[in-house]
Amino acid sequence: MKNIQVGKAVIGGNNPFTLIAGPCVIEEENRTRDIAGFLKELTDRLNIPFIFKASYDKANRTSLMGYRGPGALRGLEILKRIKSDFQISILSDVHRFEEIEPAAEVLDVMQVPAFLCRQTDFIMEMAKKAKVINIKKGQFLAPWDVKNIIEKIEAAGMEGLMITERGASFGYNNLVADMRAIPIMRTFGYPVIFDATHSVQLPGGMGTASGGQREMIPFLARAAVATGVDGLFFEVHPHPEAALCDGPNSLRMTDLEKILKVLTKIDHLVKTTGEL
Repeated sequence: MKNIQVGKAVIGGNNPFTLIAGPCVIEEENRTRDIAGFLKELTDRLNIPFIFKASYDKANRTSLMGYRGPGALRGLEILKRIKSDFQISILSDVHRFEEIEPAAEVLDVMQVPAFLCRQTDFIMEMAKKAKVINIKKGQFLAPWDVKNIIEKIEAAGMEGLMITERGASFGYNNLVADMRAIPIMRTFGYPVIFDATHSVQLPGGMGTASGGQREMIPFLARAAVATGVDGLFFEVHPHPEAALCDGPNSLRMTDLEKILKVLTKIDHLVKTTGEL
C-alpha cells in the first residue's frame, strides 16, 4: 500500500490512523477557529495525526434554503489563516471546475464530494492540480467500483490519493455501513478512510434537511478501526443541535476525547497483531 504524506501525518500501511475532523461547514470564522484550536490541542495531547476539515461551500444541500457556507473566495481566505495560525493541514471539498486552482493553493487535501466521484473530467482536472485527493465514495457505488475511479486519477498522473467510505444507500432516506468495503478497497493499494459521521446520516430524512443517528457514531467508528482502516473522518460541533448544516450526524466535541482514547487502543491492537 502507498503511504500518503499530509503534513506530519503518514497515512496508510501499518501506520496509526489519521483523524480528519472539523465542522461540516464554516459557519463563521471565530467558531471555526475555536474548533480547529480544540482539535489541534486534543490530537497533539493524544499523539494522533490530524487534518482539519471544514467546507467553504456545501453545494449539494437538500433544500434551496439550506445554509451553504461563505463561498470559495472568503472561505479559502479563512482556511488559509487557520492553516497558518495553527500550523495544521487543511481539507475541504471542491464542487466546481473554477474552484480547483485557487483551492489547490490553500488546501493540503482536496476532497471530491460523493455525488461527483464519477465525474471523469472533474476528478482528472483536480488530479492535475491537487497535492492530495480524498475521494468520497458515492453511496450509490459498490466498493469494487472504486477501482475505476482510481484508474482515472492515476491516468492524470496523481498518486496522492485516499478513498473514503461513507455508507451505501439502503432504501429511502437511509444508509448502511458495510465494513467489508474497507478491506476490499484497501486491496487497491491506497489508504482508506471511514467517515463515521456521514455513515449515520439519514439523507433528506427531515424533508428539507438530512437527519442522522449521532448515537451510532462510536459503534461504527470502533468497527472500522477493527478492520485496520487508515483514517477516520468525523464532523464535530460544539453544539450539534444548533449547527447550520449536518447537525444530526455531527459528533459533540466534548464526546470526542473519550471515543479517540478507545479507538487508539483498538488501532494499536489490530496493527500490532498483524494480518489475520
